[in-house]
Amino acid sequence: MPYENSVPFRAGSEGYAGFRIPACVRAPDGAVLAFAEGRVDSAGDSGHIDIVCKRSADGGLTWGALSVVARYGPPDGPGSEPGTAGNPAPVVLADGRLLLVFVRNAADATEERIRRGEVSAEDGRRVWLSFSQDAGLTWGEPREITEAVKLPGWRWYATTPGHALQLTTGRVVVPANHSLPPALPGDDGTEDRYYGGHDLLSDDCGATWRIGYVDDDPDGRVNVNETTGAELPDGTVYFNTRNNADVPAHRADARSADGGQALTAPFEPRPDLVAPVVQGSLLQLRDPDVLLFSAPSHPSTRQRMAVRASADGGVTWRTAHTVDERRAAYSDLVRVDEDTLGLLYETGTDSAYETITFRRIPVAELG
Repeated sequence: MPYENSVPFRAGSEGYAGFRIPACVRAPDGAVLAFAEGRVDSAGDSGHIDIVCKRSADGGLTWGALSVVARYGPPDGPGSEPGTAGNPAPVVLADGRLLLVFVRNAADATEERIRRGEVSAEDGRRVWLSFSQDAGLTWGEPREITEAVKLPGWRWYATTPGHALQLTTGRVVVPANHSLPPALPGDDGTEDRYYGGHDLLSDDCGATWRIGYVDDDPDGRVNVNETTGAELPDGTVYFNTRNNADVPAHRADARSADGGQALTAPFEPRPDLVAPVVQGSLLQLRDPDVLLFSAPSHPSTRQRMAVRASADGGVTWRTAHTVDERRAAYSDLVRVDEDTLGLLYETGTDSAYETITFRRIPVAELG
């Protein structure tokens, strides 16, 4: 059957060399909000990067004007200091507000330099948030929460990327990752074994924050990196992560029985969930009761975007929808309406970073 696609972000347009790192939520007024990093000078991961957003009032068929929702420097217009604002982690709160958690760092603070310990704490990755009272039309003054959610020894730091979640208890959970200083002779901190995972927790809708679970595994078997989460029907929080280890798998998962405060067991590899080294997204649907996971499905190359489905809370998975064989990378999932799932994902013919595309998928197809 034909599927409805639209392109909210295209590289080389609207003042940005490239767009990356999609995140997506459905606002209380029904609008679909697509977030991304707008990369000004190049498609690279550092430099002058803004968090941008577009709204769709028709379920992702068409998109409104681009707006900048977070910058590195002053919040308004000319004079903003070039730097990075990135890794948008939006969530719609039960009280109707939108919360956006994100990170900032200086323009020259590359991930490699941060992991080597060559960047000051002030110029390195710092954690911020902002609220919207009007379904994402405008955003309040950003507020920094670094001291509450980043341990002093951590170097690299990233939220999600993709949407965060609010549990049925009211707790806000933001999956995140970090890197540790080197512990072995000859290491400089850029080795993948020093990646680790954690989450940010708030029990008062973002007013105060703390660190929940921490999972560090420097033996190199599971290098927890970009992580996504979903609340299962029984209240368990299921986490799935990019594993930067070469073996035994590029995906790993874990569970929490206490709302993300602790893991019931450390992250374990999932060889059956075939993907390259890449970010992925989770979404728990209700009616039907199915857990979804999106990511490229090629074992080694970022291509063949697919949505996998699980009827048993992530124990087993099946392919529910394959987009095509084109290049593809990061993604995020959103419930558009009763009948429609939305997939916001990076894709292109020659490169996965040519566009951020939105695909509407019938929920009935997902079983």
